[in-house]
Amino acid sequence: FDVLGECWIKVSYAVHINILVSAAQNVPNSDWEKKVTEYFKEKLKENNATNWVPSLNDVPVHYLKPNSLVKFRCMVQDMFDPEFYMGVYETVDPNTNARVLHFGKYRDVAECGPQQEIDLNSSQTVTSERQTFYCVPVPGESAWVKEISFLTEPVFSYISASQARVSPSTSYTPSRHKRSYEEDEDMDLHPSKQKEQHMGSGGDIHGCVEPKRLETEASAGHQVVSPNCSPPLDLNFPLPGEKGPACLVKVYEGWESFKVNDVLEVFGVLSVDPVLSIVNSEERDSSSLDPMECMDTAEEQRVHSPPASLVPRIHVILAHKLQHINPLLPACLNEEESKTCEFVSNFMSELSPVRAELLGFLTHALLGDSLAAEYLILHLISTVYARRDVLPLGKFTVNLSGCPRSSAFPEHLYRLLQQLVPASYHLQMSIESMNQSRFIPHKDYAANRLVSGLLQLASNTSLVIDETQLEQGQLDTAGVRNVTALGNLITWQKVDYDFSYHRMEFPCNINVLITSEGRSLLPSDCQVHLQPQIIPPNMEEYMSSLLTAVLPSVLNKFRIYLSLLRLLDYSISDDVTKAVEEDFVEMRKNNPESVTADDLHKMLLVARFLSLSAGQTTLSRERWLRAKQLEALRKARLQQQKCVNGNEL
Repeated sequence: FDVLGECWIKVSYAVHINILVSAAQNVPNSDWEKKVTEYFKEKLKENNATNWVPSLNDVPVHYLKPNSLVKFRCMVQDMFDPEFYMGVYETVDPNTNARVLHFGKYRDVAECGPQQEIDLNSSQTVTSERQTFYCVPVPGESAWVKEISFLTEPVFSYISASQARVSPSTSYTPSRHKRSYEEDEDMDLHPSKQKEQHMGSGGDIHGCVEPKRLETEASAGHQVVSPNCSPPLDLNFPLPGEKGPACLVKVYEGWESFKVNDVLEVFGVLSVDPVLSIVNSEERDSSSLDPMECMDTAEEQRVHSPPASLVPRIHVILAHKLQHINPLLPACLNEEESKTCEFVSNFMSELSPVRAELLGFLTHALLGDSLAAEYLILHLISTVYARRDVLPLGKFTVNLSGCPRSSAFPEHLYRLLQQLVPASYHLQMSIESMNQSRFIPHKDYAANRLVSGLLQLASNTSLVIDETQLEQGQLDTAGVRNVTALGNLITWQKVDYDFSYHRMEFPCNINVLITSEGRSLLPSDCQVHLQPQIIPPNMEEYMSSLLTAVLPSVLNKFRIYLSLLRLLDYSISDDVTKAVEEDFVEMRKNNPESVTADDLHKMLLVARFLSLSAGQTTLSRERWLRAKQLEALRKARLQQQKCVNGNEL
């Protein structure tokens, strides 16, 4: 296993299945599968090995070798039915009657020699089970996340997005000549030889050099029309305009711990065998179908067995849920590793100036409104930390009213926020979009799959709803359903997926920011009325100049700040709890109608995020008083606005 591991991770990435099987067959007991998993779990921890494994998020599938080790950062969009495969099978040579045992794990297609046949009636055959997930790139993932993730060195310090990027392997460059499999192996083991070949071939990747396709063709779009003019294949991305591969991720153990909408990082064996596309071909002989396959409808076969060149397969060796997708942070902040603890303590020691810089940056973005900037920071670090019955605790939906419509301010604000958060989506709320868009995922029983919708988002995604685009008009049935879904998402942090005969609740953790002219039609936890201190003559130029003025290193500090603080624990001591209760009683004595239980809940929420924003994990008297002050200023502003125009708050 040592030799196998070194070859797998550090030398070539071409972890061919026949090597794995050969090693497995030499293991005297049946624990080889467990040993492989444990070995590579340890190996991937050493010397930043994970950074050298090619990622399907970065490298097009046609530049990767079949049966090589790859990784994929993804969201589970759907879970297919478990599938059975031949874990162990036997081949026989009809001429010599020689028999050989083979292992079927990490494969899609059973292999045998030219003079061998699979003995389906062998007593040695072992049928095993695996779970298939349909996975897509994280919806709305920001461009800076993809760029920084592409770096090969670990990012446990403040780094610039302009640092040099290195391709995961020199064998993936587009200008490769076609060559034999043996030549490929030699190039992988001797990278300098490959470098010489590329230098001699010229640097024009758009010349006549044909890239090695490995029997697959990549497509730039999300829908591909087959030659026989069958309907295009829908890759089922939740958000429009998404790019990246969809994958069938096949999990062999522990799949019960994963669920729909989980964000995973998987390491496994890439499978792009062209035989997998045969299921999709209408020219095949129906008599060749297995009796079990005949039970599937044509549409289900088409969806569940798409061409491997478009939807590659990954046979998982290791998989884990991601706490976050910010590449500037350690992958797991719960682990008591020295590097992680050092990273957190170093950043927390300089938290105060980072917060001050971020507050100034957002104040300028909000046209000089420092109060709105304070609440925007609290919103951006908010998260659902617990649920009491059906009530999600920690959600903090902000309605930023008073947004100027004519200058496209909400759109420019979103573009700026996109540079700060790892994943986001800008929903322009208009009568047309409400009536025509598909918000709620629904079950397609003919294809036996979950059809995605706009609200199928990963946890901690920032959803910015632009209500300034809303005009007078009539919502149809679909529009009413979509608005209701948005209201449920904001209020209960859940989306009711449509399974035709019933609805199933899927809890979520989505940060919702609503921009509007007046008070939003949607519910919110907090309304902040914008009071611009400056009106730029050119809004686009003004917002662009803000980003240009910020150093990349400072921008990365903002990104770390917003992601890290969401992951911190928080508590209130008994003494502070008692002091807050007494304070609330006093406020009620002075004016019972002005302070309600909802007001107390909101002040505690503001105090929570105000404390966390300063790096404090417990509530202090000082932060409680500051929270009361912010709430008083916010309410006074709303009251002032009501007096000015007489509109409803």
